[in-house]
Amino acid sequence: MLDPSSSEDTGGESDPEVVQEAPRKAAASSAGKRGNNSRAGGQQRQSAAPGGAPGKGAKESDATGEEEERKERERLQKEEEERKIKLQIYVFVLRCIAYPFNAKQPTDMARRQQKVNKQQLQAVKERFLAFLNGETQIVADEAFCNAVRSYYEGFLKSERVSRMVQSGGCSANDFREVFKKNIERRVRSLPEIDGLSKETVLSSWIAKYDAIYRGDEDMRRQPQRAHLSAVSELILSKEQLYEMFQQILGVRKFEHQLLYNACQLDNVDEQAAQIRRELDGRLQLAEKISRERRYPKFVSAEMEPLFVEELRSSVNLLMANLESLPVSKGGPDFKQKLKRSSMNNSFLDMGDEGDILSKSDVVLSFTLEIVIVEVQGLKSVAPNRIVYCTMEVEGGEKLQTDQAEASRPQWGTQGDFTTTHPLPSVKVKLFTESTGVLALEDKELGRVVLNPTTNGPKQAEFHRMVVPKNSQDTELKIKLAVRMDKPPNMKHSGHLYALGQRVWKRWKKRYFVLVQVSQYTFAMCSYREKKAEPQELMQLEGYTVDYCDPQPGLQGGRVFFNAVKEGDLVMFACDDEQDRMLWVQAMYRATGQSYKPVPPLQNKNMNCRGGIQKPASPISLDPSQRQGVEELISAAPSRFDHAALFAILQRSTLQHRMNDSFSCLGWFSPGQVFVLDEYCARYGVRGCHRHLSYLKDLMDYSENNALVDPTLLHYSYAFCASHVHGNRPDGMGTVSVEEKENFEAVRSRLMALLENQITHFRYCFPFGRPDGALKATLSLQERVLMKDITTPVPPEEMKKVVQKCLEKAARINYGQLIDYAQIKVDTQAPPEKRLEDMMRLGELCIEVLQQNDEHHSEAFSWWPELMAEHAETFLSLYRADMDGALQVQPVDSWDSFPLFQLHNNFLRTDPHLCNGMFHKHLQDLYVPLVVRYIDLMESSIAQSIHRGFEQETWQSVNNGSATSEDLFWKLDALQMFVLDLHWPEPEFAKHLEQRLKLMASDMMEACVKRTKSAFDSKMQKASKSTDFRVPLSVCTMFNVLMDAKKQCSKLCVLDTGQEQQYHSKIDVLIDEAFKDMISSLVSKFAAVLDGVLSKLSRYDEGTFFSSILSFTVKAAAKYVEVPKPGMDLADTYITFVRQNQDILRDRVNDELYIEKVFDQWYTGSTKAVCVWLTDRLDLQLHMYQLKTLIKIVKKTYRDFRLQGVLDGTLNNKSYETIYNRLTVEEATAAVKAGDGLQGISMRDSDEEDD
Repeated sequence: MLDPSSSEDTGGESDPEVVQEAPRKAAASSAGKRGNNSRAGGQQRQSAAPGGAPGKGAKESDATGEEEERKERERLQKEEEERKIKLQIYVFVLRCIAYPFNAKQPTDMARRQQKVNKQQLQAVKERFLAFLNGETQIVADEAFCNAVRSYYEGFLKSERVSRMVQSGGCSANDFREVFKKNIERRVRSLPEIDGLSKETVLSSWIAKYDAIYRGDEDMRRQPQRAHLSAVSELILSKEQLYEMFQQILGVRKFEHQLLYNACQLDNVDEQAAQIRRELDGRLQLAEKISRERRYPKFVSAEMEPLFVEELRSSVNLLMANLESLPVSKGGPDFKQKLKRSSMNNSFLDMGDEGDILSKSDVVLSFTLEIVIVEVQGLKSVAPNRIVYCTMEVEGGEKLQTDQAEASRPQWGTQGDFTTTHPLPSVKVKLFTESTGVLALEDKELGRVVLNPTTNGPKQAEFHRMVVPKNSQDTELKIKLAVRMDKPPNMKHSGHLYALGQRVWKRWKKRYFVLVQVSQYTFAMCSYREKKAEPQELMQLEGYTVDYCDPQPGLQGGRVFFNAVKEGDLVMFACDDEQDRMLWVQAMYRATGQSYKPVPPLQNKNMNCRGGIQKPASPISLDPSQRQGVEELISAAPSRFDHAALFAILQRSTLQHRMNDSFSCLGWFSPGQVFVLDEYCARYGVRGCHRHLSYLKDLMDYSENNALVDPTLLHYSYAFCASHVHGNRPDGMGTVSVEEKENFEAVRSRLMALLENQITHFRYCFPFGRPDGALKATLSLQERVLMKDITTPVPPEEMKKVVQKCLEKAARINYGQLIDYAQIKVDTQAPPEKRLEDMMRLGELCIEVLQQNDEHHSEAFSWWPELMAEHAETFLSLYRADMDGALQVQPVDSWDSFPLFQLHNNFLRTDPHLCNGMFHKHLQDLYVPLVVRYIDLMESSIAQSIHRGFEQETWQSVNNGSATSEDLFWKLDALQMFVLDLHWPEPEFAKHLEQRLKLMASDMMEACVKRTKSAFDSKMQKASKSTDFRVPLSVCTMFNVLMDAKKQCSKLCVLDTGQEQQYHSKIDVLIDEAFKDMISSLVSKFAAVLDGVLSKLSRYDEGTFFSSILSFTVKAAAKYVEVPKPGMDLADTYITFVRQNQDILRDRVNDELYIEKVFDQWYTGSTKAVCVWLTDRLDLQLHMYQLKTLIKIVKKTYRDFRLQGVLDGTLNNKSYETIYNRLTVEEATAAVKAGDGLQGISMRDSDEEDD
């Protein structure tokens, strides 16, 4: 608030180059005195109240009270000083905005994104969780859902994201970019799909992400008028800049209005003259410094003359800039300012919207009720004459009362009228009926003209009527009431004196109405009589109303109040204190101002105790207040230390910027940059000081965990370094000792800050955000290490700094990870619990390293080996905990193998960590475990083979028997387990593979031998008659060998494709076993055929047994029907063949081996028959032998052909020989015996019995 006591300070005699501290101290001390008086009185009353005798306790309490009072005084004094300094800065800022001639608002700055706050982060989490729970209408495939789930778990729920949001450096764009980077990696790993490009998938996923992120928000629903912070990224008007810096410096609206008017900011000529005065003051200051040789302390004495030259040249440059502006135009947007502020009597500027309020917008509608009661003093008319009254409102219709006798002129008639005139004219006339024959009109006896208002009396009153000349009714009076209702949009009305700069430019009394046009629009309108539209009007938006003291020189009006706005001051006065209070209250409600006017006390100069009372109104223009404003605006800028003032301004601006709704990362908005640039140029703030102050402020925020763009730090630091080393970035060749000392202090502080940020890179730049910030930080670190601006930093020096930071980072990251996982190393915990904790911690460690690689490795790409060292250091900390957990695991426990697989699968794919220290240590830990595990498994498998085959029932199980299936599954599982280990060391991996292949060969050899032994045993026990059927166990044995042969190619062959000796041996063993088993089975079939043929041999021609059989059959045939000899034998054999064929076909799994058995079986059978016939070449076959052989040969041929035996095998030489012999024998028998063959023939026939 502006201090009215500031008139005590003159400040005119201080030296120009000295900071104007004396006025501030004086003002503060005076404020302190005033505060002391009031507080001291209160303290005295408090201490006097108890009234006890003084003692030690009383003294101590008094001392404590005095100490508190002193601290309170100091606090108030400090606040008052800071307040006055900020007001003085605001005056300079106002002038910079009103008439810029050096800078303009930049249009090429990057637009900053809206920051995400905690509530928005929580809302985003809920939206993504709703999507994952299927509660949204967004359709998505499994791959997208997995990507969203990974994003939700890994990013949105991360504590580092919460920190980033809390620091104010996180925008919705950061969220989107992290998701985009995540899905790009996922989509690249997906297989190609014909007709669907990966770019299409990415764009579709991003669109779905945007839909999830927005949720149910209606993007079309925007506020009608954006808040100032929401448009701060745009080019701002002067009014918006004023409003922004009011917020930045804590200046209230009415203070701005006072200063605006006092500085005459809307007067172009005054602003140009002010600049000329300022430049002249700076030139005089330069001359005085040169004359008195009162230079600042420079690093070199030769810089002193140069300093004066620099001051002069900077002033000359400003003069040239001022000279380049066209006359009567105050800066680039002054024309626009004039256009926006122009107004006349008919229109009102509506502010930023540009709407214009016309007179027709404020037309009102009133309802009037006129009640005529009676007339008194009527003497000029006979008592029996008829009289009546008429009433009318100017511009409206005329109404008439009922008729009454002159002796009793009473009516009580009411007339209702409507009008748009706030000051209407009401005419009431009294008439008597004319009795003359020629009279055309009734005679008027009197009239009264009234001008009612809404504030007038509502009850009936007597009014003297104006009568015609020579009338006897000199005392004629009429009693009537005029009630004028107030419309809802009329808030107050009455007569006021007024004087303004834009409207009501003459001090005179007018009738005013306060009109509400809309919810937010009010207008103060002045009306003339009988007019519907206002003569002049003023919209109240932006005005501040308050009580004020009487103004000298204004005649009329007893009590005053005013309305203040930039460029306008309107003074009002009325005659009644109560009326003034009603007007101020009504206008206060209409303006919407934050300051509430307080009525002044009647005795405003003295309070109840005789002390001086401070004026209640902060904007009342009493002499002391005007003096306070005058001191602020008339203070010569050259007397101030603008370096210190600018530091305050820049710090306040940065604080405002960091707290607005944008993720600015320390960058000012275009409007802020414009004002700061203009201030520095106009008031001679050195560039080095500006950037040093900026660096300090930015580092303050950065040290408090706010995100600051390192590029911004780099720019300011490079500017300061260039200046201190004499490179003149802004043309200044002088370097003060203070600048150099401050630069060195900033450099040390910046180096510590950067090292801390690199050390905490996971938390200062979470998920690589802001984009490129870590890389820029490393670049700035290298720049800070430079001793001057030309000599580069040796690579080793930078490398050592980064190495030290990353080494610390490994310890910090592991400690944070332990805290996040909430794992405590408890030596008393069960081994299972410790191993489980190590698994979870290992997964988190891998996740951390993967995130480092994904988000931060690019920034450290100059030193990839340092990132590898960082990872090794990080893993070495984990190694200690892992070793402790593994040591307590039970002997021969294999639960820890997943831990090896987890780490090895990650490490073996990392080019820097593969076979590194941690990886080798991991291998050393697990080599004995793997070897021990394989040894035990080998022993277990061997025992299971031994026990299994001893108890084997040879029932078919899948592809073999129970024992073989178990064996092959165990061998395969063991090899897959070792394969899944992906042992990284090639020699040991090759050794493991060879050992497992050899083990598999040995186990299979044992399996084959035990199977072959069981087969031989089974065959020896088998029958040789036609009752023999191939046992199912024999089929299972065949299947076991077939499965062994298949598994052999997988379990016994090295990946290199070169078969070892053991593999060749097992292959040969299996083939030989197959060969022996097939031969044995075929031999068994051949033995059965031999039995059949031996039975047929009994019928050989010339044998004794043959003669007996023939005679017996012939003799018996005379008495009974004798069965055909040989048919039972043939049928039995054929059934034997067919059933064994079916058993082999159904039970043996491999078609190839079945065909081998059938080929050998058929070949052996035909060969045996052929040999038998050859032995009887000289003998003729007996009829029964012939019929039996024909049937056996034909059926066998047919059956084997159906089983798939090839024609080449079927029609071999033995078959042809048999066929020819039996055909000849058949023909011979037909000649001798006629129908002895009973239809059995070697010829094909469909009638044959199957």
